[in-house]
Amino acid sequence: MATIGKLDVEVKVQSKADKFFNSIMNSATIFPKVCSGLYKNVEVLEGDGQNVGSIRVVHFAEGSPMKTVKERIEEVDEANMKVVYSVIDGDMMQSYKTFKAIIVVIPEGEGSLVKWFCEYEKANVEVPDPSMITDLVAKNFQAVDAYLLQA
Repeated sequence: MATIGKLDVEVKVQSKADKFFNSIMNSATIFPKVCSGLYKNVEVLEGDGQNVGSIRVVHFAEGSPMKTVKERIEEVDEANMKVVYSVIDGDMMQSYKTFKAIIVVIPEGEGSLVKWFCEYEKANVEVPDPSMITDLVAKNFQAVDAYLLQA
């Protein structure tokens, strides 16, 4: 019997919302540069890596609990600075039947609030919640913020 769950992370960043959202949209280039300890590279297989239907393969760095994840961009809402993607193949699919993530960047004062949500269905009840991902997401967003503030 599979179990459905949700997780969320909120990270306050100093970068302006439009600048941070732009970095999310260009994550195939920016994330491996900024978080080389987490990402080896991001390969765009279909589309431009930024629009609906684009398929990317994330190759994680040595020592990561995952080697690769293939994801498809499901929705991009530039006006509301929101992007939705689903994991469609790779190491995570051994433990999860479905995994969908939503990133929303909200202007807040001089900076932004970055919200990341995921919805998943475990392959079976023995599979743990993917809570380790929340720490990685928070560290990733903080690293991107530091990079943008120096740029």
